[in-house]
Order: sequence, then structure tokens, then C-alpha cells
Amino acid sequence: MDQPLAPRKKSAHLVCGSRWALVGAVACAYFGYQAYGTIAEGSDPWSHNWWNVLTWAVWAVLSVFLISETRCRRERILFGILFLQFAIGVAFSAWASAPSPLARDALWASLVLWGMAGLLCLAALVSNGSNGKSHAAASV
Repeated sequence: MDQPLAPRKKSAHLVCGSRWALVGAVACAYFGYQAYGTIAEGSDPWSHNWWNVLTWAVWAVLSVFLISETRCRRERILFGILFLQFAIGVAFSAWASAPSPLARDALWASLVLWGMAGLLCLAALVSNGSNGKSHAAASV
């Protein structure tokens, strides 16, 4: 009972070569499509209620946690891009008086970030890691 706990070993890859890469790619495609639809409609790009702000903030915190839990450069870039996306969402959902052109530009940036994250997810889907080893061997 009084044995010290061994330090937890971080996984080398959370997304690379797993089904989470496919889930991420589909999710990024969906949210990119939603952003494009909002741009095409010309409607108010950001909804300004506190539930949306809280949701964006929770996802931002989760992405920071995921950055710290991986050692793979590709995944750190992916979670960094997602963090930027979620930070934009927090800022513009909370900022109800944001100038309309700036809010529209933020939505375009959001669309680009969703696209970049989706492409990284697809790259992670076909990859087992940047060192060429198999996924199982990289996590040992």
C-alpha cells in the first residue's frame, strides 16, 4: 500500500494511425462546412450566448491538455491549431460588439484552421508516427 506510484508514461501518439484521426477529419470537415455555410449566408457569424462561450472554453482547455499529453510533433501541431480555433471561438462568442468585418474575417480564419486541422487528421490517419516505426513499437 505504501509503494510509490511509478511515473505515468506518456503515449507517443494519441491520434496517429488510430480511428480518432478519421473521427477528427470528419469533425473538421463538418465544422468547416458549417463555417463556409455561415459565410455564404451572410448571417451573424458568431452566436453570443454564455453557453457557447463556455463550450468553446472547455474545448480550448481540453486541447491544451492534449498538447501536453503527446510527444508527436504532428499531433502537437494539430492540437495547437485546434487551440487557436477554440480561442477564436471563445473571443468572438464573448465579444458581442465586435465589428462585423472583423467577425467575418475571424470566421474565414476559422474555416482555414478547420481545413488545416482536417488535413493533419488525414495525414495522421495514414501515418503511424514520424519516425517510421509501427504504432505499437512507438508506444513501447
